[in-house]
Amino acid sequence: MKLVIPMAGRGTRVRPHSHVTPKPLLPVRGRSMVERIVDTFQRVLPAPLEEGVFVLGPDFGENAYDMLREICARHALRPRFAVQQTAQGTAHAVDAARDYLQGPGVVAFADTVFDMEAGLDFRGADVVAMVKHIEDPSRFGVAVREGDRVVELVEKPSEPISTEALVGIYYVRELGELRGAIEGIIADDLRGKGGEFQLTDAFDRMIKRGDAFTTAPVSEWLDCGTIPALMETTRRLLEKEDTGACLGEVENSMVVPPVYVGPGARVADSVVGPYVSIEAGADVRRAVLERSIVFPGATVHGAVLADSLIGSHAQVRPGARRVNVGDHAEIGLALPDGF
Repeated sequence: MKLVIPMAGRGTRVRPHSHVTPKPLLPVRGRSMVERIVDTFQRVLPAPLEEGVFVLGPDFGENAYDMLREICARHALRPRFAVQQTAQGTAHAVDAARDYLQGPGVVAFADTVFDMEAGLDFRGADVVAMVKHIEDPSRFGVAVREGDRVVELVEKPSEPISTEALVGIYYVRELGELRGAIEGIIADDLRGKGGEFQLTDAFDRMIKRGDAFTTAPVSEWLDCGTIPALMETTRRLLEKEDTGACLGEVENSMVVPPVYVGPGARVADSVVGPYVSIEAGADVRRAVLERSIVFPGATVHGAVLADSLIGSHAQVRPGARRVNVGDHAEIGLALPDGF
């Protein structure tokens, strides 16, 4: 079983945090979106994942490749990489991985956090689209069904035709069939919304030729595509996954749960929480934090912050109140040595 994750997008809505780290690799309460997807599928699929196929942008640095290799190593997956040279839609992104599109697999777009029940049964289906029931799914693609069969996929319908919103995750019994459908819409220059090649159009072509489509519900679907959404999803996961365990070091500090302190992180002489995620290797000293995310390796010294995001290896010092600081940035007053 293969897991195909197209992730070549620039993540412009979560900048500055996606300038260095691709959005799907940003940590969300200790684990990146990609790793959370892998974790979930290892738990719920009827067969184990064996291969991870990642479609990256042409300018992604070696750090992104290394992070994905590490995720694969932790989950006993063979890593495979493809590059989408130009952004021409979701089907075009999957087509970039054409060399690996054989056998059964899951295609998942990695800008959300989701969960679903274990024990999925895909027998008898050529494609299973994961869906979330939403009263007004007009901002999403939807699955239109007749009985147990899906008969059409529609992008952002202008009138209510279904409440089954597509969450961007699909099980495909034979990825080679999907590859052929994508090649067909590209050869026919069949462009959908935004003048791009849409994966839903490729699936619609498979439906029309008689492939068996159905849907499976996800129990949770949390957006991470914007700064406010990332903050809210982190808040929800802090509540859901609050075990009280601290993986880092907390000294002479007050912790108001839910709070996550990642491995190698240090909190000293501070008040943190509620709803604070301090990622691996971060250093918080003489600070007050609430409703904030401190990304890996960041430093917060002597600041009082709320509703803030501190980028990886950024430094925040006294004087800041509410900030959104990108990777390696510095903000606030200079501090004397030893502070």
